[in-house]
Amino acid sequence: MNKRKKGLRLQTTIILLVCSVVLVVLIVTHLLIGIKLTETTRESEGEKAMTVARTVAHSPYIISAMKNERPKEEIQDYVEELRTLTFVDFIVVLDMNGIRQSHPDRSKIGEPFVGGDEIFALEGNEHISISQGTLGRSLRAFAPLYDETGNQLGAVAVGIAIESVAQATGKNRSILYIGMVVGLLIGILGATLLAKRIKRILFGLEPATIAQMLEEQNAMLESTREGILTVNQYGQITLANAQANQLFSKARVQTKVLGEPIEHYMPIVVQVLNSGEPTFDYEMDLNGVTIVINSTPLYVNQQLVGVVSTFRDKTEIKMLAEQLSGVKSYANALRAQTHEFMNKLHVIMGMVHLKAIEEIPPYIMNLTNSYQQEVGFVSQLIKDPVLAGFLLGKMSYARENGCNLLLVQETVLPKPQQAELTHEVIKIVGNLIDNSLQAIEKQHEKIVKVTLIYKEKEQTLEITVSDSGSGIDPRLQAKVFKKGFSTKGENRGLGLYLIKQSVTRLNGQISIDSKKEEGTTVIVCLPYPSKGDDID
Repeated sequence: MNKRKKGLRLQTTIILLVCSVVLVVLIVTHLLIGIKLTETTRESEGEKAMTVARTVAHSPYIISAMKNERPKEEIQDYVEELRTLTFVDFIVVLDMNGIRQSHPDRSKIGEPFVGGDEIFALEGNEHISISQGTLGRSLRAFAPLYDETGNQLGAVAVGIAIESVAQATGKNRSILYIGMVVGLLIGILGATLLAKRIKRILFGLEPATIAQMLEEQNAMLESTREGILTVNQYGQITLANAQANQLFSKARVQTKVLGEPIEHYMPIVVQVLNSGEPTFDYEMDLNGVTIVINSTPLYVNQQLVGVVSTFRDKTEIKMLAEQLSGVKSYANALRAQTHEFMNKLHVIMGMVHLKAIEEIPPYIMNLTNSYQQEVGFVSQLIKDPVLAGFLLGKMSYARENGCNLLLVQETVLPKPQQAELTHEVIKIVGNLIDNSLQAIEKQHEKIVKVTLIYKEKEQTLEITVSDSGSGIDPRLQAKVFKKGFSTKGENRGLGLYLIKQSVTRLNGQISIDSKKEEGTTVIVCLPYPSKGDDID
């Protein structure tokens, strides 16, 4: 038996998969948003610095000071106060020669601006740059400074240290990291809840176990001898096993029935679906094939979800009853012998009542001699006691019904190697005798002749059964071995069909010779391997 390779549990697999997807998504999001976040933060800080630079450059207070209308020392006080309010690292006012008019370090006032990126501003252009200055590397925004007439007086430089920009970026990234952690925790929680729910839906079974159970159930459904259909609550066929398709094919009904309405095939199932009550042993004609249907409603959580139906060919059911190893024939033979014996006991009892005591011994002697002759003849030539007892019973049954059953035994018939062969021979001979006895019921001369010839060299048994009946119409002789065919009415026509089945199964041959008003003869030739130790 193949063992499936054990893998991770379903719950673990789902949690790992969902968490991996969430983690990958968060990492990609972090990479993409992190880069954009750095750029956005830098742009935001640059815009902030540029706004401060423009504010200072357009300040009338600064313009008048640069035009020497105010003491230039007031520029330092003004911009330092503004720097404190705007949270920038430096605000430097430059004249047209690039000389600082203000600086956070007063000692730097009057010295040239360091960095070289002020040239563009002194040429009348706003711009933002990153450069190294006396206060370290910083993000700088430059705005040109003009008077009321449009003459450029200098420029304003506003700087934010790169460390400050990095701190702002880090602060924004920390918010992103918190979001990632929260997202990961939510993903883990969601994956766990999802895994538990799926596990509960699957009744706690692992996928490998479910697959194995499905394979076993499919094998069971396909190996059963009965047709099986399942129908959902809407009356649509959801499952049909191989035997169901075979029966549909036999009835010339399409075998692709999945998804089809069941009412087109078995209306009784619709009644079960509507009523919720099961039905058993319901007989129905399906295009000439009589089937027996058992239907049971399916309930889940007290809700009707469908119907499961099993069905079988009625003819096969009857055939199974007839194929119970000759039990029916044995019973009839025993009943005939019992009835015949009781009749003889009644005769003896009557003679006792009549006080014809002297006539009882000759009568019993005559019965004994006849019985011993009959039993001795059969037991001497037929070594299988089961077959011999069966034939004696059939002879008694025939006498009880006013018929003469003649057994012609030309050779000794030994026991077969296999006991099953005895049952097959009994079934064949029994059905042939029964058919012959029925054929002569209305005849004046009621004779059935059974001949058994065993050929030791070929290891074959030839069975010949002939009767004095009215014969079979030549036009019907080709149909007599078909299942269900009979000239005696309905629910008949199994005897010769069973004989044909047994002969075919044993690799034998069967032939029939019948003439109108002259009777019928059936000849069966079977392989008959014997034990070889009981032939005199």
